[in-house]
Amino acid sequence: MYQNDAFRALDRQESLRLLAKVPVGRVVYTRQALPAVLPVNFSLDTDTSVLLCTSPDSDLVRAIDGVVVAFEADEFDAATRSGWSVVVTGRATVVTDPAEHERLSQDGPTSWMPMAGAVFVRIESEMVTGRELRPPAL
Repeated sequence: MYQNDAFRALDRQESLRLLAKVPVGRVVYTRQALPAVLPVNFSLDTDTSVLLCTSPDSDLVRAIDGVVVAFEADEFDAATRSGWSVVVTGRATVVTDPAEHERLSQDGPTSWMPMAGAVFVRIESEMVTGRELRPPAL
């Protein structure tokens, strides 16, 4: 069997540490029975859930509230052929608790899109997987 030292699986803690370093990821969900991927800015909450901030009229909110989704973020360097990718899988829910909404309005993510009002979506980190690709040995 071929040993590949360039590839390494990441544990949950290391995956979450890397995830916290980047500002943009992708939500993977189902739209009209077809797979859909949407880039979004995000942050990690203290309980390691992924937080999104979007418009209350967003198609994304209607599509993902209450369903299991995947969230992926990564960082790669094409010049060195190295990087990492982390996938969080879990149920997405709109934050409806007023105190929690207020806390996230102060400390949570802010949308990069101008909008009136904000809805926060929490993706529970029920399953976290990560992988790292190291530069090839010369």
